[in-house]
Amino acid sequence: MADVSFAGMPEDPRRNGLDRPGDEPAQDDAWSWTAPGLRRSRLRVRTLLAQRWAWVVGQTAALLISGLALKMQVPWAMCFTLVALSAWLNVLLGLASNGQRMARDGEATAQIAFDILQLSGLIYLTGGAYNPFALLLIAPATLAAATLPARYAMGLAALAVAASILLAVFHMPLPTIGGRPILPDSSPFNLWFVVSARIVGIILTTAYAWQAASESARMELALNVTETVLAREQRLSALGALAAAAAHELGTPLATISVVSREMARNATSEEVREDAELLIGQAARCREILQRLTEMPEAQDAVHERMSLVQLVQDVIEPHLVHGIRVEAVVNGPAGETAPDIWRRPEIIHAMTSIVENAVDFARSEVIVIARFDPRHIVIEARDDGPGFSPEVLAKLGEPYVTTRPGAEGSRTGHIGMGLGFFIAKTLLERTGATVDFRNGRRGGAVVSARWPRAALEAPGYTGA
Repeated sequence: MADVSFAGMPEDPRRNGLDRPGDEPAQDDAWSWTAPGLRRSRLRVRTLLAQRWAWVVGQTAALLISGLALKMQVPWAMCFTLVALSAWLNVLLGLASNGQRMARDGEATAQIAFDILQLSGLIYLTGGAYNPFALLLIAPATLAAATLPARYAMGLAALAVAASILLAVFHMPLPTIGGRPILPDSSPFNLWFVVSARIVGIILTTAYAWQAASESARMELALNVTETVLAREQRLSALGALAAAAAHELGTPLATISVVSREMARNATSEEVREDAELLIGQAARCREILQRLTEMPEAQDAVHERMSLVQLVQDVIEPHLVHGIRVEAVVNGPAGETAPDIWRRPEIIHAMTSIVENAVDFARSEVIVIARFDPRHIVIEARDDGPGFSPEVLAKLGEPYVTTRPGAEGSRTGHIGMGLGFFIAKTLLERTGATVDFRNGRRGGAVVSARWPRAALEAPGYTGA
């Protein structure tokens, strides 16, 4: 393996130049960064799974109460088969996917459609449209209307309407108690049964819609913060490019001023004129020094230098954290004989990975390692620490806004006070550049955060300019 490694200790800070970002990265289809075409916030996979588990628990409780307390005659085998089908689907989806990722529109639509069909099956077995719990078909359609694009929401609403119409025509008889239907007349028992069913339906439907709306509001607020962070990074990059352009443009007139000032000093007719000319020479030299420092700053590269090497990226990610009293090491490796590729400088990646390393520094015992790997197909950047790792409770929610266990400033190496947005912002920015982000605990302990890109999404083609 080709391997380039370097370590930073507190007494040995280093800094390399960063380059201006290249072409705008493709936007993540989860949401829009700009006002035109603004989309609704989508649901996380975990939210869909949690809501389906709530359905499973509620349906199981209703069946048990009907059978054990009210002694109703219900087709138990078929009803519990449908409930078990929902439970198994949740188990399979939970094992197959990361619950923190956003559900794609088609995926969310398929899951909500399954919920409508499963609930319709239960209602069919227990009286069809005559069952007061048929009201619950409103809940999945409400969720779709609150979170999905119009065409998907309309399709699911049409499915719920079609199910309601069919259940009015095709259904099995209402459950019976002692051979008698539970709703044969307007007795007080029947009246309160219907009222209770409707109250439960209203509560569940309201909770369903409230959870979706609440999550959308939280995501919108957190995404606004993320957008502000990205805008700041882009302004800094633009300011650097402006400084570089100014340095380039001012170089020629300063050189002219220096030449003319020297001629004035040589041909001065008096001591006063000579002193003024020498002052001009000194001030022009000072201006050249200032412009030279600007061109050496990371943000001050022009369009020719909009690229950076993968080594430069990881070095710049760890550089701000070399003064916190722990060892911060970076390693870059790839196929034997191949040099690390040049990539486009993107403020999103630098800001996100720096934030992730900052979190690792706060929780590490003695060491943080940033590993960048590349092969012909992918580029992976991984941050590892030797701290306690993620707790199961935090790992289940990591990547959501407002989730944090970071200590206050007095207990933090970096002095950062956690608000629960750092990982969310980092994850969102990285996914916007096409990365797949993974949070986990290492086999030997410690936390591991990795971002994986298709190589074509980051690599800058070879530069052939002068």
